[in-house]
Parts: sequence; structure tokens; C-alpha cells
Amino acid sequence: MQKITILGSGAAGLSCSYHAGHQNCIIFEKNEYFGGHLYSHQNNGFIWDEGPHVSFTKIPYVQDLFYKSVKGELLEFSSNVSNWFKGSWIPHPAQSNLFAAPEILRKSCLKDFLKAHKKKDKNKIPRNYEEWLLNAFGETFTKTFPKAYTKKYWTVEARELATDWIGNRVYYPKKEDFINGSKMQLNKQTHYIDKFRYPSRGGFKSFVNELRLDSNIKFNHKVSKIDLKNKIIFFNNGKQHSFERLISTLPLPELIKIILNVPPEIKHAADLLLCSSLLLVNITANHKALKPYHWLYVYDDNKLSTRINHIDLLSSGNTPKDKTGVQVEVYFSSKKPLTDDISEIKKKVVQEVKEMGLIIQEESVHTQIVKYANVIFDHNRRSAQNKVLNWLEQFGLEREDDDLEPITNWQKKCRVKSGNLMLAGRYGQWKYYWSDDCVMRGKVLFN
Repeated sequence: MQKITILGSGAAGLSCSYHAGHQNCIIFEKNEYFGGHLYSHQNNGFIWDEGPHVSFTKIPYVQDLFYKSVKGELLEFSSNVSNWFKGSWIPHPAQSNLFAAPEILRKSCLKDFLKAHKKKDKNKIPRNYEEWLLNAFGETFTKTFPKAYTKKYWTVEARELATDWIGNRVYYPKKEDFINGSKMQLNKQTHYIDKFRYPSRGGFKSFVNELRLDSNIKFNHKVSKIDLKNKIIFFNNGKQHSFERLISTLPLPELIKIILNVPPEIKHAADLLLCSSLLLVNITANHKALKPYHWLYVYDDNKLSTRINHIDLLSSGNTPKDKTGVQVEVYFSSKKPLTDDISEIKKKVVQEVKEMGLIIQEESVHTQIVKYANVIFDHNRRSAQNKVLNWLEQFGLEREDDDLEPITNWQKKCRVKSGNLMLAGRYGQWKYYWSDDCVMRGKVLFN
């Protein structure tokens, strides 16, 4: 097999090397550690993932691989997920648990839900995510919950999003579940994550140990430019590398920026590919977790906190004994930039978690910025991505039937024809991928 060069040692890059055979690959990584977005950061005895990374994959192959990675030392949970809304704790997803919402709001949501279902036209295709929400839930629930949360999490209005990314990621309740759930707690789980696994120690990155073993990674190699025509990679440290076959897990817009001689129209198309960024506010407290929730969603539109997780409830090994770690996610993008200084954001977030009863008094607070968080599937995305991929064909990229689809059906996806240029991973392929998707990408390319 030809020598394969891989850019990035996240789950997708490691999986490609693992399935192609590490002896056939060389990986270049800009950081001094492997794992990419799955990396677990250690700080004063605490282990912080980049958001609530948990494995809820239903794919046996990935389950087995993760199991081997931690030598069977993992924890299995029934997920306990909640929502905070103006002083009320509502089990997740809210659309099937409105019994816990204030009575006036609950009645209004139910009234509008029934009205929406009465006039629903099954043949009408929603033009955007807001229309999809209104069709599914009615006006009051949509405005109060998912529409408000969309602005916080996706950083754009719901009407600015397409609908091709939804899949099963937003629960579309049956009529009886919405109605019954507004009266009492259902005797079933309606969230798509009903159970999940997490490593006993070492944080989430431990799940890719099997992929990492015996890999050939060159750390501290940040790519400065790529000559695709002559197949040369230039690095910030002054080194160069000639390649035969190339796999990029770099964010697709970043890849286009560093390729030499890209036409203006392709640069423009790449600029239209939007992604949110993430400010993580990591808070420690000198007591155990005060709430039982593995993670929770904050719907209040006047709060910066968007999603919060307890790292000690994922594994006691993530924190020193009798201490808790509360990680808060604050999202921003070019569409919704941060307007406050980070020091001010820290203060506001700490007050918010105190108000929610998650901590009594903070012990320490530190922040981390994650430049690439969630691909924003707006109405420009598909055509812009198509232009970029079409242009890359001349350098050996093989187009795939579903390469513009945000989600991949791995039951249908067989091994694909791979050329001299391949893309892999959430940001490399510009997909709505989870960790198991990134693992499966390497598998279908080389198995």
C-alpha cells in the first residue's frame, strides 16, 4: 500500500491510520497531544473533556473497540438529563415532560400543540428548522424552548437553519406522548441517549487508546500551506513533507485557506461554511455534586450558560475526592460574537450555576476556547460545500453519494472508493458527526 499522510490525530485521523495499518501511515498533529476534540485535559487533579463527551453508540464494532481501549474498565449509566427553565427543573426532552413546567405554560403549550396537529399538512415540507418546530410542537413550546435554545446553541435563528441535520437528534413526540407527558412523567425514556458509557479513568480520550497504539504521530506540526499539485506540505516549524496519498481531518474551511492557488470563488464558498465556537467555563467546588444530572440544558435566553455537565458524575476519577467539577458551555460565532470580556463572562456564569443550585461556592474557575464546535447547517451550507468538494476532485478527491448529507447511515455505507485525497471527521467532512461516526469513517475507507 502507498504511504498515507494524515493531518490531525483526532478520532477520525487515528481511525484512518488504524484501519489502513499504522505501518502504512504517518500522522501530523499541530498539538503536543493526540485526540483532537476528544482530548481530556488535566488541571489540578481534575479531568475536563471538551464538553460532555459520552459514548452512546449502538454500533457493536465501536462498542467493542472502546471496550478494548480501556481494557473493560468503563462505567455504564442510565442517562439522567434535565432542563432548567426559569426556576423549574424539567426532565429531558421537555416536549415529553411538560408535567414539570409551570401550569400556565404547560396548558398553553398543549393547546398550541393540538392546534398545530389539527391543521398539519403532511405533504408540506418545512422550508427551515423553525417551520419544522412549529409543525411538530406548536407556537408556544417552539418559542419558549427550542427556538430560544437554538439561538444560544447554534448561534443563529431557527429559521436560518435547514432541516437535513435533524435526524433523530430532536425528539418528535407522538401525540399521546406530548399529551400524557404534560400530565405526568412517562414510564419510558424518550431521549435518544437512554444509556451511555464512559471510561473509569483518564477521561473520554481513553476510548481511543486502541486506535492510538503503535500509531506514527509527529506532534507540534502545524500545517502552514499545502501544494496539492506537487504534493508538498509545509509546516510552521519550517519542515516540509512530500506525500503520495493525503487524508485531511482539518476543518474544511481551514484546509481551503492553506491550499496554494485556490480560485476566489472557491475561497468565497469556503467562507460560507459556518461553525460555532465554544467557551468552556470549568468551575470546581469543595463539595460533591448537588444535583444528580449528568448534563443539563439551560433554556433561559437571559443566561449565558447553554449546556452544563458534572464531570464527577461521569466518573469519580475525574475529580479529587468529595469535590465537584461543573463545566458550562457558552457558544459564539461570527453570527453571534461574544460581547463581554471573558472575565465578566466567568463571573456571570458562576452566578448562574449558583442560582441553579449546582454549587454553593466556587473554589476555582478557568476557561478554554474551542474554535470549532458545531457545524452550522444553514441554507448556504450545501451549495457552498458542493462547490468546494467539486474543486477538490481535480486533486484526487472521490465524491460520494452522501458527502453532502450531515448524517451518515453506517448500516448502508459500504467501503467507498478512496482516491489520493480523502476527507475524514466532523470538521474535515463538514458533518454532524459524533465519535462513533469518526471511527466508522476510517473503517469504511480501508476495511
